Amino acid sequence: MASHERYQKRRLFSSYFWVVISVFLVLFLLGIMGFFLLNSQQIADHFREQVPMSIYFKDTAKEVEMRQLEKTLQMADYTKSAIYVPAEEGAKKLVEDLGEDFIANLDGFNPLPNSIDVRLNANFVTDGEIEQIAQDLAAKDYVQEVQYDKPLVSLLNENVKRITFWMLVIAGIFVLISFLLINSSIRLSVYAKRFTIKTMQMVGATKGFIRKPFIWTSVKLGLIGAILALIALAGVVYWMNGLIPELEILKNYEMLAILFVGVLVFGVLISLLSTFFATTRYLNLRTDELYY
Repeated sequence: MASHERYQKRRLFSSYFWVVISVFLVLFLLGIMGFFLLNSQQIADHFREQVPMSIYFKDTAKEVEMRQLEKTLQMADYTKSAIYVPAEEGAKKLVEDLGEDFIANLDGFNPLPNSIDVRLNANFVTDGEIEQIAQDLAAKDYVQEVQYDKPLVSLLNENVKRITFWMLVIAGIFVLISFLLINSSIRLSVYAKRFTIKTMQMVGATKGFIRKPFIWTSVKLGLIGAILALIALAGVVYWMNGLIPELEILKNYEMLAILFVGVLVFGVLISLLSTFFATTRYLNLRTDELYY
């Protein structure tokens, strides 16, 4: 008798353990998907704002004109940053990048003009907006040329749209798979107690009374799995914040609240619903149908 009780306890513990593990793994992966989905726009904006635009001045351009344009750009609503780069500083940087003193090969002649390095706000890094900005700047008498990577801008915007679409599709599929996996794990744990359910029903217990302990147990298991998933997810969020500090992920309290509360609620809710429907199924079966 004692050995049978130990066997039942081990079997029950194993059932609960795998429910928790299933909930944890599914919610963790779902949380990662939700994290990237919630941050997709912010990540896309980050890469858009890395696209450089260079304004090159004519040799006849006056210092005051160049400095004035720098200040005007810094105040413009489409500008994230604008930095004036004198020809000497530009040449020094290029020498560092190339690892070769090209000026020495030109007998001290510096072919680089004075310039301004501009980074635009993400909303303006579109084919139409950035082209209009470049044309307006190039129209100034003292500006020689405005350069930016047109193919890169087009490719970046196309890829952002494509990636966002597929992320939404994958997220939808993953939510469905998550529901099915967690539901299956809980149904198996309830299946192991189907005879207990029927016995309680036969002695006069109401359906609500029978469901209550099963639902409460599943909710606790779902809560444990959700908490473990949140701990693991917090580690991923912290790692991503260190990987791309410019995004300031840890300061985005609204996104973090939506993500963590969403994972917690989903874990508890799916556990509750799965248990409710599983117990209802066995409550509605005839005794002879429990063997199938």
